[in-house]
Amino acid sequence: MRLKSRPLARRLLTARFGPTSITAFALLSLFMVGRPSSAEDPIDFNRDIRPILSENCYQCHGPDKNQRKADLRLDLRDSAIKLEAIVPGKTEESELIARIFSDAPDELMPPAESRKSLTLEQKQKLKQWIAEGAVYKGHWAYELPVRPQAPTGPQGIDRLVEQRLAKVGLTPSAEADRRTLIRRLFFDLVGIPPTPQEVDTFLNNDSPDAYERLVDRLLNSPHYGERMAIDWLDIVRFADTIGYHSDTPRNVWPYRDYVIRSFNRNTPFDQFTIEQLAGDLLPGSTQEQQVASCFNRLLLTTEEGGAQAKDYEARMLADRVRAVGTVWLGQTLGCCQCHDHKYDPVKAADFYSMGAFFADIKEPIIGKREPGMIVTDPLQAQERARLQANVAAAKARLAAPGTQITAGQDAWEKAVIAEASQADHWIALHPETAVAQAGAQLTVGPDGVIQVQGQSRGGNDTYRITVPTTLHGIRGLRIDALAHSTLPNQGPGRAGNGNFVLSEFRVADAQGKAVSLAHASATFEQSGFPAFAAIDGKNGPNNGWAIAGATQTDNAIVFETATPLGDGTPTTLTLTLSHQHGSNHTLGRFRILATTSPAPVRAPRAMIPPPQLVEAIRINPEHRTASQQEQVTAHYRVLSPEMNAIRATLAASEQALASYEESLPRCLVSHALKTPRTVRILPRGNWLDETGEPVRPALPEYLTPHRTDDDDRRLTRLDLARWLVSRENPLTARVYVNRLWKQFFGIGLCKTVDDLGSQGEWPANQDLLDWLACEFVDSGWDVKRLVRSIVTSRTYRQVSTASKELLTRDPENRELARQSRFRIPAELVRDNALAIAGLLATEVGGPSVKPYQPDGYWENLNFPPRQYVADRGAGEYRRGLYTWWQRSFPHPSMIAFDAPSREECAAERSRSNIPQQALVLLNDPTYVEAARVLATLTIQQGGPDPAERIDWAWRRALQRPPRPEELTNLIHLVEHHRNQFERDESAAKALIAVGQSPRPDDISAAELATWTNAARVILNLHETITRN
Repeated sequence: MRLKSRPLARRLLTARFGPTSITAFALLSLFMVGRPSSAEDPIDFNRDIRPILSENCYQCHGPDKNQRKADLRLDLRDSAIKLEAIVPGKTEESELIARIFSDAPDELMPPAESRKSLTLEQKQKLKQWIAEGAVYKGHWAYELPVRPQAPTGPQGIDRLVEQRLAKVGLTPSAEADRRTLIRRLFFDLVGIPPTPQEVDTFLNNDSPDAYERLVDRLLNSPHYGERMAIDWLDIVRFADTIGYHSDTPRNVWPYRDYVIRSFNRNTPFDQFTIEQLAGDLLPGSTQEQQVASCFNRLLLTTEEGGAQAKDYEARMLADRVRAVGTVWLGQTLGCCQCHDHKYDPVKAADFYSMGAFFADIKEPIIGKREPGMIVTDPLQAQERARLQANVAAAKARLAAPGTQITAGQDAWEKAVIAEASQADHWIALHPETAVAQAGAQLTVGPDGVIQVQGQSRGGNDTYRITVPTTLHGIRGLRIDALAHSTLPNQGPGRAGNGNFVLSEFRVADAQGKAVSLAHASATFEQSGFPAFAAIDGKNGPNNGWAIAGATQTDNAIVFETATPLGDGTPTTLTLTLSHQHGSNHTLGRFRILATTSPAPVRAPRAMIPPPQLVEAIRINPEHRTASQQEQVTAHYRVLSPEMNAIRATLAASEQALASYEESLPRCLVSHALKTPRTVRILPRGNWLDETGEPVRPALPEYLTPHRTDDDDRRLTRLDLARWLVSRENPLTARVYVNRLWKQFFGIGLCKTVDDLGSQGEWPANQDLLDWLACEFVDSGWDVKRLVRSIVTSRTYRQVSTASKELLTRDPENRELARQSRFRIPAELVRDNALAIAGLLATEVGGPSVKPYQPDGYWENLNFPPRQYVADRGAGEYRRGLYTWWQRSFPHPSMIAFDAPSREECAAERSRSNIPQQALVLLNDPTYVEAARVLATLTIQQGGPDPAERIDWAWRRALQRPPRPEELTNLIHLVEHHRNQFERDESAAKALIAVGQSPRPDDISAAELATWTNAARVILNLHETITRN
């Protein structure tokens, strides 16, 4: 075709890709193509044209202004027409047509260097589209769904599917047999197989509503929530560890239990969404809603010492925006961290404005996460309240007015005045270095005060502090334990009651030689934990100096040296403070002082209170104001000897409460800052560039073009959450029902479940997708109702077998003329084997567990090194979704069956078929043990005849009897292995020794090993791990 010579069009369409864009463009996948339309169908822009333009043209002629060539936009009709790339109705005058049909390399579009090319069919579609008027449409997913005419419930699904099948010339398949249906339902709704008894009951139930009643029973099973949670935990990237660098643990498992409970309770999806994004912002938020807000804390974080805070602040913002984009919007927003989207109308400003919603979350950007909020069940809450009441009662007695302590208070006030006048005898030392051995971070302030943050591994820690000094003749060292409002119970320690235990205190001189300490005394000593215990050489639990009963005031311990230290020249002392009591009984805030006063050196008679209190004490009691007198008296009551008994009661009550709270689960949750962090657009995503414009929280402009806010208030996460599930948002309902459809048919109505944008696929049946979305919203976001409609439809109940013709015409089952057959998820592969063997622990909820794992798998997991210790007892047999999720080292059996690492949101899992899967099923101790226990049951319950036993085991595993050839093959296998193990008893004993479950004494090793191998074959069958 001869090209036009119009200069404007030539200028526009001869623009070429730069080197950078060529590389990026070439890497894009070509699999996104429009679904074929029937020959008689008119061209539909969204179905037929947008995928072609998006894949081949938008890179240089799309939304991204920074990459746009020749100022031409093919995503906007006005731009394309104005610059004559497209002339509606006139293909011969449209430069686009001339370019795509050109034979000249320097004129062809897409250009050769893009490594893109159009098929003849695509070229003809573009030509037909322009001939028909080049009608553009807004992207289908960004338009509000319109409910097609169809009845409610399963009948609506069937009508819309059958209408589509009639249009493409296909007919529905027959209904599957009952054995297939019950197995399919069990895997889809509860994730475990039915028992033979449940199969027989269903087969023998002649009631016309037997199937519907089975569906309702499974929807009400506590295991329904477990099955539904698996996919949700993938998409919100739930894991037990932080992800980056050391990939250390964090407390989040109560969130998993919240998800399970929410599905079981049928929490409306809009409420489910709001609670996760903004549960902490709801008025009077409950414990459950606060746990839900853990969603905001599931992102990857770091504890690396050399990490840059601004770098990780940018990463965390981007992570959260990508999560919202994937979970609720079905959008790939990640590229907008650096530039406007190349294919969708999403701007970088939209990206950072959405990120600003999360700038109010109170959290450390780098460093250890806090332990989290205590989470209790009703009985635990009752016990905790009782212990808290005991503490409150003891405090009330301590604060009650009385005259018996007046004389003691007078003496104390005089001592304070005397100590205040001699305070300069103690000189504050300023540490040079301060390091904790077990992970906490020690920060030295300008005044020499050391503040401790972060977690200490195992609840113990040892601080090593170096202090330079030029003092001459040091005779005493002193540690002031400083109470502070940021520490537990406003004390100086990091235990729950504000206490600490200084197990051992050591001093070394500049040459590393130990300094002898002659005496220790303190301003206050907890009963059984005297000051001298800190230098008695017994460095262990239940020994040392502690202050329970006086944790809300400052206290000091003084160590007298045996001989003077220092000669007046610069030297350095190394101090070691060991805390070995456990349960975080470590100092949280303290300072170090020295004195050159002559021996004996003892602790002060009274700690010097804050300056304003000292000033009040200096005033004659008769002239003090009521407020001053109240403050002085209240301070003394915490110290007075007359209140020792009450303080002892308080200390015991606080210790009991702290110990109980230590045993309770915790969960990271969201807390809102009063002043959110500043968020600005990062040019090209560069966190070092602070020239970008600051932004406030704002909803995506491309989805809210006509929205105006009534006031200038700052939007919150609650506003974002409510908008996501409002009728104004066209995406959330579509995104969720599309993922749900994939769960029950193996593929979404829109195949690209994580991308409903321009690069995503045109839905196979948009009427059905929009009907499901509208049905979902109109029902009040009722998940169980939607699930019930799907699984009771005729469409769902079809057989999964297909003729050659149907496989050829619709290999992926996009038209739904049959059901789909696919392997069950990794977690269910394990659950299935344990359930068949009768080993599966059915308790719902609880902490993550660690099943068998190959030795040495964690040997490269460092900072600190860790050893994997498999659980014993019931923990070994819990369902797969409770398996400990180590992001950098996920359980190898899970990885073999395509479970994601959950470092990113995963909307779908790949389904591979690799040799490692068969090896896992044959050799992983979990499956070997399951086979042994199944073999035991087969021998004990299957009858004496091999054929009877095989039939029994087959029905238990596959819910059907074996076919004749299957039975024959397995009988031969049993005979072969029986001969083998009767000749080699040691091999038999080695095989049946795998696993911790007990072995029967009345079955010989050879017999049990024989049937164990037969069971291994059954558990390894493709059908065993396939949902038909």
